[in-house]
Amino acid sequence: MPHSPRSPQPVRRRFNTLPAFALYGEAGSPGAALLHIESIESRSRLYDWEIDAHVHQGLHQVLWLRSGWAEVVLDESRSRCEGPTAVLIPPGVAHAFRFSSDSDGHVLTVNAHLLAEGEAAGMGQALQQLFARPRTLPLEAGSPDVSRLQPLFEALHAENSADDAAEAPVPLWLARAVVWRLAQLGQRGQAEGSDAGPPGDTSRPSRRQALYTRWVVLLESHYREHWPVSRYAEQLGLSTERLNRMVAAETGRNAQELLHARLAREACRRLVHIAAPVQRIAFDLGFEDPAYFCRFFKRHTGQSPRAYRQQAQGGAGATPSG
Repeated sequence: MPHSPRSPQPVRRRFNTLPAFALYGEAGSPGAALLHIESIESRSRLYDWEIDAHVHQGLHQVLWLRSGWAEVVLDESRSRCEGPTAVLIPPGVAHAFRFSSDSDGHVLTVNAHLLAEGEAAGMGQALQQLFARPRTLPLEAGSPDVSRLQPLFEALHAENSADDAAEAPVPLWLARAVVWRLAQLGQRGQAEGSDAGPPGDTSRPSRRQALYTRWVVLLESHYREHWPVSRYAEQLGLSTERLNRMVAAETGRNAQELLHARLAREACRRLVHIAAPVQRIAFDLGFEDPAYFCRFFKRHTGQSPRAYRQQAQGGAGATPSG
């Protein structure tokens, strides 16, 4: 889950089309199960403090500018902001930056499916509030809000860089805390009329960006109920075809493939961590026929549930991504 990239090369390139990256300058699978945080300085200084326009497919991003200034492009909007400011970037939004050389802060890139999974209280609502549209969220220097946020980003950076980060749940907990705290600040800013967006930005949420985040939250809430894709589409006010096109544009897979991947991933976790018979796990995941569950699991992992459990207990198990 946590990811540490190879050092990017400080080479500026020109593109015929708007590039899509997992992390700027690095190729990656659309919608990868990624949780990554780095300092602004670590990557931006290699590109002379300028990050060219690009997009992240299926990934949400928060740029935390603690100090310094940045010129920010979010789709068609341009603005200049000074720290402390959070820049909120939903999937698929074209964005670019030019930083002052004294800029300090962090960039968090995450697949929101990771944040929404499990029993993360309030996380679905926080994701929808925070990433309803691309925007900047300025804060008052020296405010208690900054004193809360800065240690969270620092702790997340430290934990995600630790040797055991891939196995530890702490980075995910801290990323959820960052998102929840920023969502609360954004909601409060709207109530107070101070939730500023870039010049030319409107208060109307971008339908495409809001719908994708709502899809993430709906999937996590109902995947064990085995809703058909058409029901998700109905909840989002879309046709099944439009939902599949939107999901495929962000992840490279259709909605049904993601639903199955989520079920398989949860089955793997339960087989490893819950001492319950395979039949009980099948029922808990909404399968009425344990035999069908076994066929489903083998199709997605290449192993039967019992074989997977035995291998995992021997230290060789792996959870499929999705």
